[in-house]
Amino acid sequence: MPIATVETEGSWIKVYDEKSKIISRMPCNKIEIVGIAADFFVTLEGSWIKTYDEDCKRIAQMSAGSNVKVRSASGNTFITEEGSWLKTYDRDCKKISQRSK
Repeated sequence: MPIATVETEGSWIKVYDEKSKIISRMPCNKIEIVGIAADFFVTLEGSWIKTYDEDCKRIAQMSAGSNVKVRSASGNTFITEEGSWLKTYDRDCKKISQRSK
């Protein structure tokens, strides 16, 4: 089921479908939502970037160094800004490509 949006509500992260129905939820403890795609979302949790599916099951994680920022998520990928580089990763946190800004 496609993800329409993911929102933090109180102490919960809630995943909604296109009919505004809750698909799933998970506790929100110092978790920042930084990207949403059709079938996964990306969070920043301390020094980790983590990806989750629509059921809030963790797919993968990678280190988020001090200068790494998630710029966007779309399709099956997300993009980070790492210093002077833009890097594209798949939902499994495997680097696909990179280019300078």
